[in-house]
Amino acid sequence: MNGRLQQFLDAENITQSQLADSLGVARAGISHILSGRNKPGFDFIEGLARKFPDLSIEWLITGKGRMYKSAAVSAPEEPEAKRIAKVVIFYDDNTFKEIF
Repeated sequence: MNGRLQQFLDAENITQSQLADSLGVARAGISHILSGRNKPGFDFIEGLARKFPDLSIEWLITGKGRMYKSAAVSAPEEPEAKRIAKVVIFYDDNTFKEIF
């Protein structure tokens, strides 16, 4: 979960300190969660849900689904794997050859 919390902070462009202040928790607490030292408690997760209602708590806890509930909020997503569909070789006599 600590990696997803960091992704969320990056997506919202907020610092650990800003998050701690907005949730009314100790700054060290956020640092400990992000480092993996501590697991977040119910009060922390509930505070996130109240402060950021579009954040998907299921995504935050399990990693399933999208970061945000609505599609209107743009969230960084994993790029899809690309496959080569065609390779074109151009020769200096202005001819070409397609491969695939």
